[in-house]
Amino acid sequence: MTDNSPQDDDPDGAGAAAPTAALDPWGADTVADYAALFDEFGIERIDTVADALPDPHALFRRGVIFGHRGYDRVLDALAAGEPAAVLSGFMPTGAPHLGHKMVFDEIVWHQQQGASAHAVIADLEAHAARGRSWAEIDDHTRDYLLSLLAVGFDPDSGEVYRQSAAPAVDALAFELGIHANLSELQAIYGFDGTTAIAHMQAVLTQMADILEPQLEAPQPTVIPVGPDQDPHIRFARDLAARMRMFSVTEAYASFELTDAERALCAEVYAARETYAEDPATPRCAEAAAWLRTEAAETATRGSLVAKLENAGMEPLVPRARVVATGAPEAALDALIEQVDGEKRRYGAHIDSFELSAAALASLARAVELAHGGYGFIAPSAIYHRFMSGLTGGKMSSSDPASHIALTDPPADAAAKVRAATTAGQPTEALQRERGGDPDACPVYELYAYTLAGDDDALTETVYTECAGGERLCGDCKAQAAELMEAFLADHQQRRAAAEATLAAMDVELTSPRGRD
Repeated sequence: MTDNSPQDDDPDGAGAAAPTAALDPWGADTVADYAALFDEFGIERIDTVADALPDPHALFRRGVIFGHRGYDRVLDALAAGEPAAVLSGFMPTGAPHLGHKMVFDEIVWHQQQGASAHAVIADLEAHAARGRSWAEIDDHTRDYLLSLLAVGFDPDSGEVYRQSAAPAVDALAFELGIHANLSELQAIYGFDGTTAIAHMQAVLTQMADILEPQLEAPQPTVIPVGPDQDPHIRFARDLAARMRMFSVTEAYASFELTDAERALCAEVYAARETYAEDPATPRCAEAAAWLRTEAAETATRGSLVAKLENAGMEPLVPRARVVATGAPEAALDALIEQVDGEKRRYGAHIDSFELSAAALASLARAVELAHGGYGFIAPSAIYHRFMSGLTGGKMSSSDPASHIALTDPPADAAAKVRAATTAGQPTEALQRERGGDPDACPVYELYAYTLAGDDDALTETVYTECAGGERLCGDCKAQAAELMEAFLADHQQRRAAAEATLAAMDVELTSPRGRD
């Protein structure tokens, strides 16, 4: 499952325009069609890596975590006992609620699998993008950290920091800003002439947060997020590639290929017995002639045929290629020296005919690090579904009735559950006859996301009884309210016990940016 493709260096073709306008990191936490995210935004289904998940968390098992970008790299590292990291951030704009607990759970699960865990208090973003005062931010910071600890975060093998007190992150954000420009911030986030500069700076700080676990050494890193944060993930992956001294691809001749052309060229090379006078040394012109007659007309075929014809009698030979995208001459010379076996240099790129792309990428990263580069690995992401609001529609931090805060009195939270909207039928008779719709029910989500814990049998029972008409909404809410009251009572006891741990941690609870 190891990814040896060029995606390490230009992971999403992120320099191209992407349909990110429909995903707003600061907008409504709702998605009308999760399935569309796979085709429209290139998010991969979590099923593609399900077999590699070690002891999968309930959020994986129940389909709450539905997609990923490049997560196989993180799972490979964990399986091999190699370094890997998990990081997510929290904007302290209100009380932590069940939606935040879902992310806490994802961080803790990865920490238990052996990943180094990083949690960020996104106070700069809260101040710049949400307009919260430093006093408000400080008031909520403690609550987020106590709940993170209560869920099981181990500060001895993890790191917690706040953006406003992290000079290394600030310095990295500045460096990333050299590789970003206003036009792409406008294209990705819809910024315009009225957008505050601090809001733009907050974006670069978030990019630096995502890459922060790799400041000491490159390592696969996963960012658990909702799909609204995908623009950040794509931009961070793009910036990670731009910060590299070298990029590595697979090639077949002296000319460059797009990803689509590369895949087609691999097919052409595999068919060389069909058209080459000497299959051991097929010629580009032979490949072009065969491809022109054998393949259906597409833009990719046309462009590849033109490149092959232009190369003429040059041999079509697989090789790994490293391109110096920002390397000083000394680093390029050092890499050439260290590439063993048959190799050829074409200006600022080197072709190796004996090393695999993975081996060449590893060597290039080592040379980059030795010459002061970062050697970043493209960050990965997993995406979870949003929790619905208890009152219908989206869950809103500004609407206390729509969510369960982790600091709510347990009895008050139980009352919210009993008053929640459901997706059942309007009458008992119709419920018995037609059943409810658990997939659209905020109360069922409470079971699946939180209340059932590790008990999959409970979620299955609630789901099938609801859909089959055996379970009435009133009874379902009464059971959920009882479980919620018990859950919060236990969680808040754990929060109280975590006070001493928090006091001993090396984390700023008050922002150095605030004024008295």
